[in-house]
Amino acid sequence: MLSSVDLRKLRIVHYPDPVLREQCKPVTEFGATLQDLVTCMFEIMGEGRGVGLAAPQVGLPIRLFVCNTTGDPEGNRAYVNPELAELEGLVEAEEGCLSLPEVTVPMRRAQSATLTACDLAGNKICVSRIDLEARAWQHECDHLNGRLIIDNMPTSAELVNRRILKELKEKYQARKKRR
Repeated sequence: MLSSVDLRKLRIVHYPDPVLREQCKPVTEFGATLQDLVTCMFEIMGEGRGVGLAAPQVGLPIRLFVCNTTGDPEGNRAYVNPELAELEGLVEAEEGCLSLPEVTVPMRRAQSATLTACDLAGNKICVSRIDLEARAWQHECDHLNGRLIIDNMPTSAELVNRRILKELKEKYQARKKRR
């Protein structure tokens, strides 16, 4: 699958594109193509001023996300086939999403989390983090399972975001008609 991807055409996919609702498949190919994809995803994430970006957000239904909560290139991390565990504590904060521009939703997330994944060489890793990084992991893992921040919106957030979501749906329909 990865070998057929044209990295020059990757862009952030916006709601309600169906790829954002897919259950992502595990990554089975490791190597230069995966590394190139991750490099491209970091560029796209940086351009969007995000702290995380999951593969379905660029149209690829695979279990991969990139993350950088520091803003420093040294903080770039890629997680392949991630699984969350040891979710502890509960903190509510506003979250946005590159696939839902201008939408923010109050989200309750675990304050700390442990993530088991593979690195880009296919080696198993296990790391634990708190606060923003743990929140970003949970957000990106939701994407890999076809969930979006709007799935848990309280009524007040639905009212605030109704117009934006309607506009996103209309733009998506217009793009589909042009194809």
